[in-house]
Amino acid sequence: MQNDNLLRDGSGVAMLFSEIFGYSPTLCCFAPGRINLIGEHTDYNGGRVFPCAIHLGITAAAAPRCDGTWRFYSRNFQSDGVIVWDSTSWKSDGRWTDYPKGVICTFIAFGYSLPCGADVVFDGNLPDGAGLSSSAALEVLTGTLLKELFAIPVTPQQIAVMGQFAENRFIGVNCGIMDQFASAMGRRHHALMLDTHTLACEYAPIDSSMVSVVIINSGVKHSLASSAYNDRRRECESALAALCESGEKIPSLCSLTPEAFEQRRQAIPDEICRRRAHHAVYENSRTLQAARALREGDIETFGQLMKDSHLSLRDDYEVSCEELDFLAETAWKTEGVFGARMTGGGFGGCTVNLVRPEAVTEFIAQITAAYEARFGIRADSYVVTPSDGARRL
Repeated sequence: MQNDNLLRDGSGVAMLFSEIFGYSPTLCCFAPGRINLIGEHTDYNGGRVFPCAIHLGITAAAAPRCDGTWRFYSRNFQSDGVIVWDSTSWKSDGRWTDYPKGVICTFIAFGYSLPCGADVVFDGNLPDGAGLSSSAALEVLTGTLLKELFAIPVTPQQIAVMGQFAENRFIGVNCGIMDQFASAMGRRHHALMLDTHTLACEYAPIDSSMVSVVIINSGVKHSLASSAYNDRRRECESALAALCESGEKIPSLCSLTPEAFEQRRQAIPDEICRRRAHHAVYENSRTLQAARALREGDIETFGQLMKDSHLSLRDDYEVSCEELDFLAETAWKTEGVFGARMTGGGFGGCTVNLVRPEAVTEFIAQITAAYEARFGIRADSYVVTPSDGARRL
C-alpha cells in the first residue's frame, strides 16, 4: 500500500499501472471514503444524514483500450492478479471487481456510450470491511473514471445515484444514497447534511481547532450483502406499509416527527418493525438537532446526540455488536471525548469519536489498550480530515 501522499497525488498508482501493463496511464482519479457523524439507517427511509468524506480513499489510474475488453488490477487484492472482463454481459464472480463492473453496466443501462474498454489499476488505504464505505468509494471512483475517460456529461450527484443503482441492482445490497453521495460531494473541512428524499444538501463547517474526528476500527469485518442489512430495510418497509394501511398516506418513515410517530405507532402490529421505525424517526430528529448544534459550535450537545444514536442502533435497530458497544461505552467515560458512536451499516466496523485535539493521543492510547485487554485485538485508529469529494488528479 502506498503512503497517503502518493495516493493523494496519483503518482503511486500511476507507477503501479506502468509496472502492471507496461505503458503509462492517461489519467488518475481519487474517491474518498466517508464517515457518518450521525443519521444511521435513515437514508433509505427518506431522512437526513450527516456524513463527511475523509482523506482516506481509493486512487485509480486508467487508459482506454482499442477494444471492448476491461482489465482490472488492485494493489489491495494482489492475489487476484489482472482480472479480464467483457462488458457485453454481467456476471458476478463475488470478487471486488463486481463493484466497478456494476458501475460500468449501470452507465450502459442509463444510455451512456462507452466506445471501448480500458485498463485500470486501483490502490487504496481504506481498511476493508471497516464500515468506511470502501465499496461506495470504488463505485464513485469508477463513475468518475468513466466520466473523464469518455467525456461523459454527468454530474457528481448523478455519479452517486448510479453508484447506488449499481450496488442495489448488481451487488444485491439495498443501500441508500448516503455513502455514494458523501464520496462524490464531500467538501474539505465540512460535514454534509443531505436530505435523502430530495437530494438537497448543505454544508456545515467542522472547526479542527475545537474538535478532532477519530476513527477506531473494531477489527470486526462486516459484509452487508450477507448480513441483516437487507432485513432491516424490509422491516422498515413493512412498518411504513402498516402505517399507510391505517388510512393515511405517509411518504416515508422519516417524514414523521417523533410526536406524529407516537400518535400512530400502535398501527404497526409487529413489535420488531415498530422498533425499527422508532429508530428511523428519532434518528432523523437527532440528525437535524445535531446539525444545528454543530453550526452553533455546541459540540457537547452534538456528543450527547451521538450517544443517543448509538443506544438506539444497539437497542431498537440491533445492528451493533459487543465490540462496538465496548468501544463506544469506553469513549463516553474518557476525558476529552465529546461523543462517540458506531458508524456505518453496523454488524462490525468502526466507531466515530469527536475528541478535543489536545486529548487525541491519550484517548487513542487508553481506548486501544482497554480494547486489547478485553478482546485480545489491537484496534487500529485513524485521525481523519474531512475531505473534498471524488476528483481527477
